This record gives sequence, structure tokens and C-alpha cells, in this order.
Amino acid sequence: MASNRFRTAPRSMAAAILLLSAAATAGAHDHSYGAHGMVLFGDRDGLYASHLPLFKAPHDRQVVLQLRLADPRLDRELRARMQGATALWTIDPERFELSRLDPASASPLRAFKADIVEGHFERGGRQRHAQAQFVVEKVVYHWRLDPGLRVATTSRYLPVGKYLVKKLDSRPDFDHIVKLAQPLKEALTIERPDLSNPEAALGQRAPVVGTVYFETGDLE
Repeated sequence: MASNRFRTAPRSMAAAILLLSAAATAGAHDHSYGAHGMVLFGDRDGLYASHLPLFKAPHDRQVVLQLRLADPRLDRELRARMQGATALWTIDPERFELSRLDPASASPLRAFKADIVEGHFERGGRQRHAQAQFVVEKVVYHWRLDPGLRVATTSRYLPVGKYLVKKLDSRPDFDHIVKLAQPLKEALTIERPDLSNPEAALGQRAPVVGTVYFETGDLE
């Protein structure tokens, strides 16, 4: 009997250690851990992703990345397909801490896997590639969103390759990405546009080809 007790005890201890280890791992993530969907846009000159933010954790950061696909063939094919187009593409990444995309992070995120979706991955989009490996080449923009209610009288658009991305600096606000005929070197500030057609106001100041992404509902 004694020998049986001594044989089963190590199993119980091992199970307890595994449970403690799992609990410690689960608690190791900070408030920004989650599934961080992104708009994917670009062309042969550059591939980018813009996080789909909210004014609450874990999505309360505006982040724009310059990326490449680890598979060179897939990278070329996707860029060629997006060349000259404004159709919406999104990615649905594996879970990670969004804070790791802060340039000041002690543990920066260098790569991640994500499903590539033609259309919006939460709104009927079609998955084209599963768990593709993305390499983070550069964090173009990163900042925490201010959840306080405030009204901005102007809208500031930031250059990202041949695109402009609306800086989120108001609440409520709108997420807007437009493609340009040629890149701009500096940010562009305009009077806050009519949200029924923000592209029209922006087009008076920049060579806008069309809108890639526009969203108001997530930023109320």
C-alpha cells in the first residue's frame, strides 16, 4: 500500500505544477492582450496594416505597421493583387499583447500569424490564406487613445506610403484610410469633414484615388 501511495503522489504533484504554471501564464499578459484585427492595405511599394481600434482595452491604441509576408511568393502575389485597387482586405491575427507594438516595448513583437481575408473578417469577408506569417518591418505610428469625450474641429491625415490614415484624436471619431495617386511627404489637416462623404473634402487637398476603409460605429 505504501508503495502505491508513493507512486501516485508524484503524478498529483506534477498535475498541480502544471495547473500553477498554466495559471501563471494566463496571468502574465497585460491589459492589451487579445485578438487585434487590422485593415491590410498596400501595393508593390509597401504593405501596411492598421489596427481596428476601440476606446476601451484591449483595443485602445491606434497602430499602423509596415509588414511583409515571410513567404516571398505569397508576398509578391498579394501585393500584385492589391496594386492600384481600393478593395478592403483585413487580417485576423493570433492573440498577442498590442502593447508589444509600442516602439518603447521591452519585448517588441517581431512577427505574428494571421488569416488574410478579402473584405472585413467580422462582416462576411472571404478568407484567402490561413495563418500566414507576417514580419513586422516597422511600427509607423503608435499611440494610446484618449477615452474622454471631446470634439475636434479639424481632422489630421498621416502619410503612409501612397495612403493617408486619419489620426484618431476626437471622440466620437471616424477611422478613414484613403489611397492616393502619389504619396504625400507631410501630414494634411483639413476642417472636420461631412461624415456622409469625407473623401470629397479630402480630395480637394490631396490626389485621392478612393477610400480603402471608413468606420464610425466602433469609435463612438
